[in-house]
Amino acid sequence: MKTLIIVESPTKARTIAKFLDSNYVVESSFGHVRDLPKSKLGIDVDNNFEPSYVIPAKAKSVVKNLKEKGKSCDMVILATDEDREGEAIAWHLREALGIKESQRIAFHEITKTAILDALKHPRALDLNMVNAQQARRALDRIVGYKLSPFLWKKVARGLSAGRVQSVAVRLIVERENEIRAFKSQEYWSVDASLAHAGIAQNIEASLTKIKGETLDKFAIPAKERADEIKADLEKQNFVITAVTKKEIKKNPLAPFTTSTLQQEAAKRLGYTAKKTMMLAQQLYEQGAITYMRTDSVNLSKESLAAAKSFLEKEYGAAYAAQAPRVFTTKSKSAQEAHEAVRPTNPSVTDMGENKLYRLIWQRFMASQMPQAIFDNTGIDIVAGQYGLRAAGAVLKFDGYLKVWAQKFEDKEMPAVKNGEPLTAKEIRADQHFTEPPARYSEASLVKTLEEYGIGRPSTYAPIISVIQTREYVIKDKGRFHPTPTGEKVNAVLVAHFPETTDINFTANMENTLDAVAEGKEQWQDVLGSFYTPFMKNLTEKYESVEGEQIVKPAAEPTDQVCEKCGKPMVIRSGRFGKFIACSGFPACKNTKRTAPDPSVPQIPCPECKEGNVIDRRTGKGRTFWGCSRYPECKYATWKNPNEPEKKTKEAEGVAETESEE
Repeated sequence: MKTLIIVESPTKARTIAKFLDSNYVVESSFGHVRDLPKSKLGIDVDNNFEPSYVIPAKAKSVVKNLKEKGKSCDMVILATDEDREGEAIAWHLREALGIKESQRIAFHEITKTAILDALKHPRALDLNMVNAQQARRALDRIVGYKLSPFLWKKVARGLSAGRVQSVAVRLIVERENEIRAFKSQEYWSVDASLAHAGIAQNIEASLTKIKGETLDKFAIPAKERADEIKADLEKQNFVITAVTKKEIKKNPLAPFTTSTLQQEAAKRLGYTAKKTMMLAQQLYEQGAITYMRTDSVNLSKESLAAAKSFLEKEYGAAYAAQAPRVFTTKSKSAQEAHEAVRPTNPSVTDMGENKLYRLIWQRFMASQMPQAIFDNTGIDIVAGQYGLRAAGAVLKFDGYLKVWAQKFEDKEMPAVKNGEPLTAKEIRADQHFTEPPARYSEASLVKTLEEYGIGRPSTYAPIISVIQTREYVIKDKGRFHPTPTGEKVNAVLVAHFPETTDINFTANMENTLDAVAEGKEQWQDVLGSFYTPFMKNLTEKYESVEGEQIVKPAAEPTDQVCEKCGKPMVIRSGRFGKFIACSGFPACKNTKRTAPDPSVPQIPCPECKEGNVIDRRTGKGRTFWGCSRYPECKYATWKNPNEPEKKTKEAEGVAETESEE
């Protein structure tokens, strides 16, 4: 009996094929084989939201090949990913190929054991999950195709709106507004370096109380008060009133979910959410890790046993938790049958240059190791009406920190006793100012989206990618800033389509989609409850809202004169950063680059060969390198001329992959 197994990717197909005999043929669908048409809405809103799916041109040859393969096989097994998107791909395959009889298998990891077990337990397609995906796709299509033309008419052509992405832009804009409105507040702290007779080490203590009252952050608001306290302290006698010692135990974090993996990869490796998911997808398809789109922290009994065995063998019994550590998933929508992101084989400690695998391995192994133990010492000191405190901690047992490195500094306190006197060597009064809230990084934005219930594990990376591609936000020094376009679009949407950008509404819609996946809601009913009020509001706004224009940055004057027509040259902003242009545009189209970036060597442009050089530029929220004669010469590359060849190839590979979406 010949069986055809269809998966989404060639890498996944090759990995699975290694585990099976010649009775199985494993083929790839290369992703979706059907989708809504690009040229029209593709949803019959007057006929119960019936979608009109088409086979894209790039998928036609794939469908033809799979049909031919299916003819020579007795059974077709759909083995796409286990989430809603994977379930939908399996359903579209069944419909596009006209398969009358098929089986569906799902698995959390691509290992021989998991694949053989899945083949023993096939199931039917979960149409509830398919319908949840259809509902999401239709909602996003309705918002995009109906609301974007409104933005073209009222703001500027080429703009677009997204159901979930608009909420992300709103978060970034509102954070920027908080920063603009922020007013710094001054406050002071007072600290003392205190000496103990016979001990070389000074005790560093901070003022914490005055007349028995604990001080808050703003208790010393100005220099005058700080100087007054400092002068008074310099006259006092310092005496130790209490020495407390206690053991502090620190627990390891849970293994990774999609969002925590993206957050930690951003913090520790500097990876974008998109790059993290690309690398995780590769690891999953190679059979190295479990499925990487999950909001569950559940771990299988087999993985827990394997981790314990490895830890005992590699580090000794003291470094293996006595009992398996079980974590509770916070997300209400998480499916406990799914697992956290973990290595499929704990004995494989790294995957060459793949730093993400090592991070996943470390987090999983740490989760099954004992607590780290610290010896903490606190010293309370009295000086007249003032109370001061010094504290320090020393690592006693590293536990899980042996594999999950975290920044900490041992601060051993000197051996002192209650009632002993101290001598002030220095009293310091330091000025501080409150800081505005930080702009979102990729890590903090993903965390916030998850906390609010915006999106799901499979959507965080696309959300962040889309809002940059649309140039609604840019990333500078790892932090997101809204562009003027992003702020204008957000203002229009918030003012006239509040539900579209409302955090609670969007989060509730995610919960409703979860209900569809669980069979508790009908997907057409969900669309109907959204569509009717949405279109009513849209129609009204078309008639009542006046057009608004995006204010482009004014041209900056220069001391240069156009050598072609003699008019002054000015600095303008374009899609790819700033450039110098003739003020006589469009009659004169002469342009030049701005001052060269000193960090980039003067490398001649390899394309135009006119003595022009490559310079660093910015576009779509990313840095690239292009010809100084742009736009006449459009040579551009993601490759940094300063990087050695090996790194350049890696960077170029990432850039090419990212640009495909």
